[in-house]
Amino acid sequence: QVHLMESGGGLVQAGGSLRLSCAASRIIFSDNVMGWYRQAPGKQRELVARFTPGGTPYYGDAVKGRFTISGDNAENTIYLQMDSLKPEDTAVYYCNAVHTSLYLHPNLGSWGHGTQVTVSP
Repeated sequence: QVHLMESGGGLVQAGGSLRLSCAASRIIFSDNVMGWYRQAPGKQRELVARFTPGGTPYYGDAVKGRFTISGDNAENTIYLQMDSLKPEDTAVYYCNAVHTSLYLHPNLGSWGHGTQVTVSP
C-alpha cells in the first residue's frame, strides 16, 4: 500500500515562504501523478498543484505564479515551494498520488495525513 508523509507546515506571516515535502513509499514515481491539495475550514478540498515527474506541472488559479511543485525521483519525494503567502492560503495541505490514467480522480489514489499551514496577516 502506498504511504505518503507530508512535512514542512507551520505558521508564517503574510508575504513569507514555506516549503512542504511529501515522502512517498511503495510507489513507482513515474507511474503516478503526484499532487498537492488543500482544505480550509468550511471549504471543499481543492487542487493546489500536480505533476508527473518529468511532465508539465498544473497549478490551481489561486496559486499560479506563487507556488512551485517539484520532485526528486531518487528520493521519491515531492515538494511544494510556497512564496508570497497570503492569509487565504491557510489550510491543511495534503499530498496525493494517483495512477496517471486516473489523474482527474484523486480520490481513487492515496492521501497523506496532511500538514497545517497558517498564514497570519
